[in-house]
Amino acid sequence: MENPRPEKVAVVEEVREKFNSSDAVVFTEYRGLTVGDLFELRSAIRAAGGEYKIYKNTLVRRATHELDLDLDEVLLGPTALAFVTEKPDGTPGDAVLVAKAIKSFAKSNPLLVLKGGRLGDQALDRAGINAFADLAPRDELLAQLAGGLAAPMTNFARLLQALPQNFAYALTALISAGGASKGGASEGGAGSEDTKAEESAEAFTDSEASTDTESAKPEAATDAVETTDSEDTDSEDTADAADTAEADTSADEETS
Repeated sequence: MENPRPEKVAVVEEVREKFNSSDAVVFTEYRGLTVGDLFELRSAIRAAGGEYKIYKNTLVRRATHELDLDLDEVLLGPTALAFVTEKPDGTPGDAVLVAKAIKSFAKSNPLLVLKGGRLGDQALDRAGINAFADLAPRDELLAQLAGGLAAPMTNFARLLQALPQNFAYALTALISAGGASKGGASEGGAGSEDTKAEESAEAFTDSEASTDTESAKPEAATDAVETTDSEDTDSEDTADAADTAEADTSADEETS
């Protein structure tokens, strides 16, 4: 078996690497396009983050066989491959934008024919490529996703912000209600305190009266004791006088 030439080996290696490094590949037939048309198409694909390459079908078929890819049906006739690589600014290319660029060019240049493609490990036919080109670009999808995620977070942040405000309003209302109750209780308490003061004054007056009565009782008792003593003294004096009189009478009788 004849050994392949190094040039062919290099091309096969390049195609294999591009298949491995690309997220998607679009196959087109470019028969009838002029050099100017191809230049315009390459520029549009490059701006979308892709690379438009033309290889011999035999070399592409060899590279895909080594990768266990069955692409023999699309590798018929003049075939060019659009690989999704990266944009001119170095950011990753977008497969949707590349498909859109090819579809848009095909509308104004019917000689460019979509033959199919691959998205990762998934094979796509012509209808699949057209449907894929109608999708929103990745950046737009990411923006929509970010917006969808930001909306609940914004609502949640507003809720968190509203909680302290509502709590402050409730606390203010509670303080106001507590102040009113306290005011009413103070008025009632003042009346109660006045009543208690009056009752205390009355109790104090009764206590003084009781004290005066109790202090008067011992004095009266003392007077009674003194009166009794005096009466006893007078009785004794009277008895002594009577005895003296009797003694004098007896003495006179004896003298007589």
